Amino acid sequence: MLGNTLRVGLLLGWRQIRYASLWTTALIIFVMMLTFMNLVVVTGILVGLIEGSVKAYRDQYTGDIFISTPAGEEYIKNTNEIISVLPSLPGIAAYTVRSTTGVTVEANYRTRRDPLELRDSVGTRVTSIDPIAEDIVTGLSGFVVEGEYLEPGREGEILIGANLLDQYAPDFGEGFDTLDDVHPGTRVRLSAGGKTKEYIVRGVVNSKVDETSRRIFMVESDFLRFIGRTNLNVNEIAIRVQPAVDPQMVKANLVASGLGRQAVIRLSREGLPQALEDIIATFAFLGNLISSIGLVVASITIFIVVFVNAITRRKYIGILKGIGISPLAIELSYVFQSVVYAVIGSAIAVVIIYGALVPWFLAHPLDFPFSDGILVAPVGGTVIRLVILMFSTIIAGYVPAWLIIKKNTLDSILGR
Repeated sequence: MLGNTLRVGLLLGWRQIRYASLWTTALIIFVMMLTFMNLVVVTGILVGLIEGSVKAYRDQYTGDIFISTPAGEEYIKNTNEIISVLPSLPGIAAYTVRSTTGVTVEANYRTRRDPLELRDSVGTRVTSIDPIAEDIVTGLSGFVVEGEYLEPGREGEILIGANLLDQYAPDFGEGFDTLDDVHPGTRVRLSAGGKTKEYIVRGVVNSKVDETSRRIFMVESDFLRFIGRTNLNVNEIAIRVQPAVDPQMVKANLVASGLGRQAVIRLSREGLPQALEDIIATFAFLGNLISSIGLVVASITIFIVVFVNAITRRKYIGILKGIGISPLAIELSYVFQSVVYAVIGSAIAVVIIYGALVPWFLAHPLDFPFSDGILVAPVGGTVIRLVILMFSTIIAGYVPAWLIIKKNTLDSILGR
């Protein structure tokens, strides 16, 4: 019996869709498409503003896996042992090692004649890199906005972060000390541990990752001589895994090999401050709140369309009831209509989102001072939103049909 009712309901619903106004149908589908896009895109963009920072942090600084110095230690002990193990572990595409220490960099020491004149200096960190390995893992050369990138074996030159320079201060505010009139070719003086040495600025690095844009970079041989470190132990190792390889698996292999006793091994995301994770959750909540308004509007639209359609067809509905068609079958016909509109509209929206918007935002991220915003649209979240939309559509299609169909059959036929 229920099967017959369902079949009759589907048949009636299909006939109503088939003979409905083309423009009305297109308009309803367009509204459903915009509603579903609103559910996904608004939240995706808000979350994408922060996820863009997370992605940049991984791509430009930590890699997929980040090995760092344990708390209380000066560097990662037995670094050579770790480096010797990395090439033999499956899934690792490339890695870069860095040594880092705090320094003071001074710019006006050549022109300052008055001993009482303030030094043009800032505190920062100097980092040693292998220019080739670093560029493979983080693409550092792509963020050199002035001058040139470092060359292996070429000493006496540094890259300086843009956030240390006065001419870039408007980009990130006036809350930090900066150096005046420093450009490629300018000589600066670095001081650390009672040692001082002069270097030539070879290039300026401008990245939205603070760990990159507030550092100084030099080749490893220069660093070892400047700091006076007599061993080859380093402070950071950034690892890039191969495509389609789960970084968690590679991390587990690193820990299983015993390297976790000598250093802190984390996935890039595990090193994020809790405050950033809280911001992501807050933005997701705000996006869902804003999107829910669009969902209510779409539900009201479906309700009105079905209600008006049912009112104009009261006589037809009364005749169907009079010849023995189940009221439930008639109600299901309107629900079927609503679901078809929602499915077609959502399908078009999914094609636009994953076929156009997501790739476009990846290729042309939103340019914000603190991140390159992307569109975050995980499949799982999209499916959940689709289910919510379908549920709302079913309710919005059923209620007005039920309100009309419950009226007296004779009154409906006679139009009373």
